Amino acid sequence: MINPRKVAIVGMGNVGASCAFALMQKKLYSEMVLINRSRDKAEGEAMDLSDGLPYVGSMKIYAGDYEDAADASLIVITSGAAQKTGETRLDLVSRNAVIMKGIIEQIKATSFEGILLIVANPVDILTHLAQQYSGYGESRVFGSGTVLDTARLKDEIARYLSVDARNVHTMIVGEHGDSEVPLWSITNIAGVEITEFASLRGHARGHAAAMQQLYENVRDSAYRIIERKGATYYGIAMAVTRIASALVHDEHAVLPVSVPMHGEYGIEGVHLSIPAIIGVSGVEAVVPLRLNGEELAKLRDSGDALKELIEQVNI
Repeated sequence: MINPRKVAIVGMGNVGASCAFALMQKKLYSEMVLINRSRDKAEGEAMDLSDGLPYVGSMKIYAGDYEDAADASLIVITSGAAQKTGETRLDLVSRNAVIMKGIIEQIKATSFEGILLIVANPVDILTHLAQQYSGYGESRVFGSGTVLDTARLKDEIARYLSVDARNVHTMIVGEHGDSEVPLWSITNIAGVEITEFASLRGHARGHAAAMQQLYENVRDSAYRIIERKGATYYGIAMAVTRIASALVHDEHAVLPVSVPMHGEYGIEGVHLSIPAIIGVSGVEAVVPLRLNGEELAKLRDSGDALKELIEQVNI
């Protein structure tokens, strides 16, 4: 039986621990299980988080195993290896595919009936493999996708136009990575098309070049953060919390998560991010977008790049 107020997080590295902290503060759940290869690390994180509960509210946080997560409504998988110097992307994918397969096998050995949210990178490929390994329904397995990338783009646009980011409506689709695609054709600020709004804010000249720079800032954001502090984790923790909120509150929110493609936009056999309706049961439906020719071509290129890499993974 599923406990709708219970979540489990697999992997207590920087991302997993940050997700646990963000979810605790959001007070979405009454019980949180932390799972890690090193039980001591999970226990330490649980103890540290629990110290703050008097300032948040009642919640049970503890280190556990996969059987403890069997009745969770959501399992967030963050475990994965970091890329080594000189290692190719395929090498990294292959190593993380082995890790993902081991995790899924342990989850499948329980009576788990909830939702799997894949956060480990490369998220689109690992989500595709997790769905294959698990055999769970497609609505129950999806990735965090470009929810974070979209937030980064909204922030860049907000700074550029000196406007509240909450009034910026845009989306990044495709791969969570170098081939991601910004959808300028649907971008607006409080309903006003971005080019018109830029003119309103005194950016009529050089606007096209500015948009390209905004996109490059988003695309390269993780690299710049890693160069300075070694890893990224706060932003993705907030993205995971946003997704979890949509699940817990049955919001039917539209978010660009990594889902399977079955011919949409001429793409199939791969997971990538397109807007999907997220509710308590997981992915309810994908939302069709009217893309312009350039955006559609880039989205297909993104899908092709991911599919080529998936076909090379053999475990």
